[in-house]
Amino acid sequence: MKLLIIERFGLEELEEVAAKVLDVGRNETIWLLNGAMGAGKTTFVKALGKVMGVMNNVQSPTFSIVNEYITMEGETIYHFDCYRLKNTAEAYDIGLEEYLDSGYICLIEWPERIEELLPNSYVEIHISGLPDGGRKLEVLKKT
Repeated sequence: MKLLIIERFGLEELEEVAAKVLDVGRNETIWLLNGAMGAGKTTFVKALGKVMGVMNNVQSPTFSIVNEYITMEGETIYHFDCYRLKNTAEAYDIGLEEYLDSGYICLIEWPERIEELLPNSYVEIHISGLPDGGRKLEVLKKT
């Protein structure tokens, strides 16, 4: 089910877009971020973190695979970049299943790498670049 479509936005509108996405996906803990390399997934997570009150520096977990952030309210948010995972066994090795079951928000870039571990319910965010440098965003909810 489509929850939100933003046909075009620029970097200057990113926090406003992140706030809208947060409003429609607030009750879900698993958030999947899809888009080509360089589409703006991590940049979107940075804006989302700011809107959510994350106190740490939000950065790509490309090499660590998972980053943990704490909000001003003391809530935990996990940010994954599964691009470097070669198989599901590696996901199990880092304890990904426990993170997904933790009840905390999990923001997952490259979720197709761990597809068989994903729960039945999640918010899926598609980000794509536009020829003029803007971005398009679609938010879907799967239950």
